Amino acid sequence: MEIVLGIESSCDETAAALVAGNRRILAQRIASQDEAHRPYGGVVPEIAARAHAERLTPLIEETLAEAGLVLANVDAIAATAGPGLIGGVMVGLVTAKALAMASDKPLIAINHLEGHALSPRLADNTLDFPYLLLLVSGGHCQLLLVEGVGRYRRLATTIDDALGEAYDKTAKLLGLGYPGGPAVERLAAKGDPSKVDLPRPLVGSAEPHFSFAGLKSAVLRAREAGVHTDADVAASFQQAAIDCLTDRTRRAIAVSGGITALVLAGGVAANRSVRSGLEALAAEHGLPFTAPPLPLCTDNAAMIAWAGIERLAFGQSDPLDIAARPRWPLDPDATPARGAGVKA
Repeated sequence: MEIVLGIESSCDETAAALVAGNRRILAQRIASQDEAHRPYGGVVPEIAARAHAERLTPLIEETLAEAGLVLANVDAIAATAGPGLIGGVMVGLVTAKALAMASDKPLIAINHLEGHALSPRLADNTLDFPYLLLLVSGGHCQLLLVEGVGRYRRLATTIDDALGEAYDKTAKLLGLGYPGGPAVERLAAKGDPSKVDLPRPLVGSAEPHFSFAGLKSAVLRAREAGVHTDADVAASFQQAAIDCLTDRTRRAIAVSGGITALVLAGGVAANRSVRSGLEALAAEHGLPFTAPPLPLCTDNAAMIAWAGIERLAFGQSDPLDIAARPRWPLDPDATPARGAGVKA
């Protein structure tokens, strides 16, 4: 049974994990950088890269010690090679290269988005291909048909902001601080989602994509009007976002034949209201619904190690000179979205 060491450093979480081929997480460590970035209201790439460089080696040592293993017991080293903040990605990938070279183990360069895409299979051994994936995070909002390991067909993406980004910006407008997503979710639980009339961009449109920039701007106008409580604004924003997600996902289900399940993954998948909305949509279409456990939704190394196991099963590995990539689409052949399209 294979054991893979996973390394994740694409943004502001430094993480290491050991995962076995029987879907067992043997050990994992995650070091958050929230306190370092909170004074700036968002992630500062230089601070993030420095923190990764300082914390990664001790985290790997602690992870191996917790599992009672040494590097010689590991079958491969998997590390995020993109997309992400390039400084942090390079820290993790260079570390993985050094470990792979020193231990004469295969290196597996993982697309961070593939880590999210396959993470539900780590927790759910009944999830088979092909499934429809809604991937929602701070930097991405996509609908993907997951046909197999390394086989992804993008059905939709955001033409402006990702939903996680819209959550963070809404939190900033409401003075909730950083990280914004969980803060908005907590405040929304105290408000009335029907109080503030907010737009649902692209809902009902034949265009398959997402748009959240207008929703974020409407939140700003609602806050400046001073008519509603912050809790009602937060609740109304969250409901509008969920309505957008369910409408766009409903459209994707209609054009995706033979899917085994509706799957939700990525940092925003930790939001319980978002989960409930997508679970109801799956039930509406008679589809199983699955999402990773909350600790596997946000950036973590267990999903990177699992993606490494999935690739190792096909005999896949990468050369030591593989480059880090700030952008790396899962479906490079997808038709570009209109507008900026930078989140594709």
